Amino acid sequence: MQLRFSILSWGAWSPKYQQHDDWQTWCKHLAETTKEHDLTDGISPALPQVPAMQRRRFSRLTKMMLDVSFQCDAPPNCRSIFASRHGELHRTIGLLEDIIAKQPLSPLGFSQSVHNTGSGIFGILAHNTAPSTSVAAGTETLSQAMVEAFAQLHQSAEPLLLVFGDDPVPPVYDEFTQENELPLALGLILAPASHTAPVKLTLSQLTQAQQQNTPALSYGMLIHALATSQNIAGCLSHWHWSVEHG
Repeated sequence: MQLRFSILSWGAWSPKYQQHDDWQTWCKHLAETTKEHDLTDGISPALPQVPAMQRRRFSRLTKMMLDVSFQCDAPPNCRSIFASRHGELHRTIGLLEDIIAKQPLSPLGFSQSVHNTGSGIFGILAHNTAPSTSVAAGTETLSQAMVEAFAQLHQSAEPLLLVFGDDPVPPVYDEFTQENELPLALGLILAPASHTAPVKLTLSQLTQAQQQNTPALSYGMLIHALATSQNIAGCLSHWHWSVEHG
């Protein structure tokens, strides 16, 4: 299976790389040598577009997803896909701890603990009433969100917004996951490959032999290539990805 897209615009956020220009100086060795979230705990997007009274209620994951959505400058009332492996896990853990302690649950915490929190809040803030899909697929969450995007664009060629984001898991889950690039969020405005655009993105399924011979690609490498207008190719989430500028 091969999926091809045009990228009309993009946005990305991590604590050290918050704007397009920041990603031009991204360090490829960072994810290999240190857990970034150990150095940047508590840093979250400023979100000046959102009133402070609302903004302070959002989790960092929601803020990250909103920030990259705004960076993308999505078309009015476009379809959207929000993808996250872990979702609002920190809020869920907090609710469970309150239950154990026999404390009353926060209505706000409960309402924003669902997996489509970012999608719902984006729709409210952007006055977007178009359909929105939430995707969670383990380590293949981003690639499966791209499959969903391809299917939707096949049905209708109108550009759509895809947002991917995750926060590091709470310490109790550290032994079950190794995701040194987090926290991170990526937003893309995608259109069919036939659309006139300066950037083309292709995903294709890999055979086992190809996986062994294809260089590994990280989220940071992918975003760095977008920021620097470089072509890149490699294996990410068991798929072969290639970005071509032209």
